Amino acid sequence: MLELDASQIQMGQAAATKGEALAMLGDALARSGLATPAYLEGLQAREAQGSTFLGQGIAIPHGTPQTRDQVLRTGVSLIQFPAGVDWGNGQQVYLAIAIAAQSDEHLHLLQLLTRALGEGDLSQALREAREPAQILELLQGAPQALALDGQLVALAQPAEDFDELLWQGARLLRQAGCARSGFALGLARGEPLPLGDGLWWLHSEASVERPGLAFVTPAQPLTFRGEALRGLFCLASQGEAHRQALERLCDVLIGGRAAAFSEASDSRQVIEALGGEVAPDWPSLSVPLLNAHGLHARPAKALSELAQGFAGDIRVRLLGDTGAGVSAKSLSRLLALGARRGQMLEFSAEAAIADSALPAIRAAMESGLGEAVEPLSDALPEVAAQLEPLEAVAPVAGSRLLAVGASPGIAIGPVLVRTPPTFDFTEQGQGVEQERARLDSALAVVAAQIQRLVDGAGVASIREIFSAHLAMLDDPALREDVDARLHKGASAEAAWQVEVEAAAKRQEALHDPLLAERAADLRDIGNRVLAHLCGVELPSEPNEPYILVMAEVVPSDVASLDRQRVAGILTARGGATAHSAIIARALGIPAVVGAGDAVLALAQGTPLLLDGDSGLLRIAPDAEERDRALQEREAAQQRRERAHVARFDSAQTRDGVRVEVAANIGASGETAYAVELGAEAVGLLRTELVFMEHAQAPDHAAQEREYRRVLDALAGRPLVVRTLDVGGDKPLPYWPMPAEENPFLGVRGIRLSLQRPEILETQLRALLASADGRPLRIMFPMVGSVEEWRAARDMVQRLREEIEVRDLQIGIMIEVPSAALLAPVLAREVDFFSIGTNDLTQYCLAIDRGHPQLSAQADGLHPAVLRLIEMTVTAAHAQGKWVGVCGELASDRLAVPLLVGLGVDELSVTPRSIALVKACVRELDSRQARALADRALTLDSASAVRALVAEMH
Repeated sequence: MLELDASQIQMGQAAATKGEALAMLGDALARSGLATPAYLEGLQAREAQGSTFLGQGIAIPHGTPQTRDQVLRTGVSLIQFPAGVDWGNGQQVYLAIAIAAQSDEHLHLLQLLTRALGEGDLSQALREAREPAQILELLQGAPQALALDGQLVALAQPAEDFDELLWQGARLLRQAGCARSGFALGLARGEPLPLGDGLWWLHSEASVERPGLAFVTPAQPLTFRGEALRGLFCLASQGEAHRQALERLCDVLIGGRAAAFSEASDSRQVIEALGGEVAPDWPSLSVPLLNAHGLHARPAKALSELAQGFAGDIRVRLLGDTGAGVSAKSLSRLLALGARRGQMLEFSAEAAIADSALPAIRAAMESGLGEAVEPLSDALPEVAAQLEPLEAVAPVAGSRLLAVGASPGIAIGPVLVRTPPTFDFTEQGQGVEQERARLDSALAVVAAQIQRLVDGAGVASIREIFSAHLAMLDDPALREDVDARLHKGASAEAAWQVEVEAAAKRQEALHDPLLAERAADLRDIGNRVLAHLCGVELPSEPNEPYILVMAEVVPSDVASLDRQRVAGILTARGGATAHSAIIARALGIPAVVGAGDAVLALAQGTPLLLDGDSGLLRIAPDAEERDRALQEREAAQQRRERAHVARFDSAQTRDGVRVEVAANIGASGETAYAVELGAEAVGLLRTELVFMEHAQAPDHAAQEREYRRVLDALAGRPLVVRTLDVGGDKPLPYWPMPAEENPFLGVRGIRLSLQRPEILETQLRALLASADGRPLRIMFPMVGSVEEWRAARDMVQRLREEIEVRDLQIGIMIEVPSAALLAPVLAREVDFFSIGTNDLTQYCLAIDRGHPQLSAQADGLHPAVLRLIEMTVTAAHAQGKWVGVCGELASDRLAVPLLVGLGVDELSVTPRSIALVKACVRELDSRQARALADRALTLDSASAVRALVAEMH
């Protein structure tokens, strides 16, 4: 097997041209006895056919099949070029790896190399390396991910005792290449850990090749050490690769869902429960790889370029693998497959592009991806393409749906289903100047339209949002990126659409849902400009009262509505913190979001009853339901009016338990408004906007000014600040971050801040300096371990020695289940906890809050989430510490009695919810609330909990 070592690497070389570099590489191969001098002609011929630039400063020159007879033995020679070599098209190479291969032995090497790519740009590090060992370390890539797929799950296996089950698990890990001979013996020497419900855990670090987790169940229940044995997890342990899966396992068990493992009927169910990747349910096809030397650089490049020509995602994996596969658009990921001639590749594509993408891929594969190929001698099985996507079925009359309430109120009316506009345009432009002029004209027209919305807005929050839209239109960074595409020959439409979508995806990668959902704003602006460029007239508002139904409603849709004719808003996707939801609340339009694609299939004019408080939808309600809804609407309005009058009264239960009600805000300008609506503190100041408004990290002075404005407006009320909470695919232009398969489980929050301590220290200095004796509370986001908390706390304590702060508390957000489970330990050291129920719910239930089908199930009233809250409060109160809740749950009228009953000390909500939450607390008796919470903890679902509270209140 071909491997890398330091003796193959020449450091600190220089070449003026690519040709000179190839000559040096050919000479190195010859001197190493790997090839004859004539092999250089093969290196040159391959470059003439297509560049061997791999990415991130690396090239992999190799010969052609015609010069393979010049290879003496398979091997590689590496040369570092610190000054870089122009490899064509502006691509700079700092490390060239010349490959001499007699067959396909080098594919394993390509797998090793490409593992290093995609984890961040290596080019600078390759350029600055001084020793061969540094080069080797960089090429090893990130630690291997945990192997967790269908081949590591074996259900209903014949076994008579624990030992036989253990050997089954060890066998799976050996077959998957995770373990060597002797692993089973090391596993048997370990101490089995009972997880409860008949599940057991066993691990070993001995004889491990790469980390992997196997799960086996017996065909019939067994007993071990006097306890049930229904399933065994076997871990081939290596580093921290298993941590994520272990956290998910704990979440499932805490949630009382052990049956997902012990009663699993297929491996997919187990993998999904553990958070492993499973293939998306997209149309797919399988096709054999015909290329004689496998999927090496040239055919892989042709395949990636073909895939890049389609607007949606295309995945590929070896047939039989059960993972999600890799992106067919990524050259490095394709090479990492190590696919060989005769192997079947399974491609899947998003439904929107499958009809065109999959046939094109089949044709390209069968024609050899730019190489001459011979058909395989033996017929190979093929998976038929399933190209017909399932159509959404409209809910029937009389049915009820539960989604996410986004703007309070009850609405009744016929539906108007709007479909998104279609834009047809050419990719290639008619010249830079002509395309730029077209774009400038469109931008001017749209800017004038938005300015009219600003001028006509009667609500300050709407004016602020559309003023921000004007700023987005004039964003110099966006214009520079678009202009660069125009210079490459793109049309105005193509350049604008690509760059707006890229900016929207960066926004979506932000950890904070309030900020991430601003992607809808960017797409809204993008569509308005595209509509003008393409001559498409966007749909206008009808002249009758209706409920607007769309996949996702964008701000301009909402702001242009006539409140006298719009009864409510319903979306298939989106969340309660989107700008469209904010505008709906400001306009007093009831809204429900995240109802799923079925609502898009409703017939035009279908009567609909919509409850923006509970998220409940009733399709074609009868007269009795309509009358009851109208009575509820009138009662709710009277309740809001009474609460507003008493908004400055404290929130104290009937038996004297006081709960502080604070505000969640994102900028200093919102503070006075929150205080006017009754806020007793700011329970969550999101600081991300301070960082997003600057082209580079804001300095100490800029941050201190912002924090002082908040403290000044609070006039002595406490301020709770969350430190910077970002992550994902380069959400901040001055903070490069590698793309992650699942950014919500990646380097986020405090994990990221601790990687750039200078940015965190500047923020902490600004916060401490702004206090001036006023009550300041600092909390760190996404803390998942005691070590992360201590590292952040120690930085604050060091700075306090320089900056005097009289009234300071330091705490953490409880967003990760591991933090809740560690609450008894953390409570001894923190000053307070603030529970972020949005993320805690998402991680506990393993449901993406933005998922169009599952979002309504991501309910913080699930008993598993309530148990985590109870654990946190109990641990904190045992140490005399206070606990707040700053997620959406804090303003849910059915959740408030439970949170008070669980002992939560502070509820931090959106400013408009403050008065109602205070009124709700004043109606409660804390002892009755505690009894209600105890009953809720015994139930089996969020819907059962909601029914219980609704019945009691």
